[in-house]
Amino acid sequence: MVKEVKNLVELRAVAEGFLRDIASRAPQENATVVGLSGDLGAGKTAFVKCVAAALGITEVVTSPTFILEKIYIIPRGSLVGDRFLKLIHIDAYRLHSGDEMRALEWEAILADETNLIFLEWPEQVADAMPKDMIKISFNYVSEGVRAIEGNF
Repeated sequence: MVKEVKNLVELRAVAEGFLRDIASRAPQENATVVGLSGDLGAGKTAFVKCVAAALGITEVVTSPTFILEKIYIIPRGSLVGDRFLKLIHIDAYRLHSGDEMRALEWEAILADETNLIFLEWPEQVADAMPKDMIKISFNYVSEGVRAIEGNF
């Protein structure tokens, strides 16, 4: 499915629709991992910001490019109910293999079914990604317009 968005209001609507979709799926035995692909400035972090806002997270969400990972507590009774307790935002842009994910305690993060993980640049660490990763790609169409394509 491909959706074209022209502004943050439309991006927020896509984020909310995405959250409703994953919340309606049967719970998994492991974390839900969402891989976000696309060029720099294509909208990956903006999408995570919209997801966080839709979940009721009030902290400022910024790109974790230099620190690799940021963890946010999802308030009870959010759009996804109590299915997810943490939003984990990872940026793998500076990584070169899945082995480098060990520093983040990747296996433990994956094992917790209450984690909702958004990982930018999953192709950088493809060998560490679960087979059931949800894939979303962001493409620049024109100034202020992005195409979002995903298996959700």
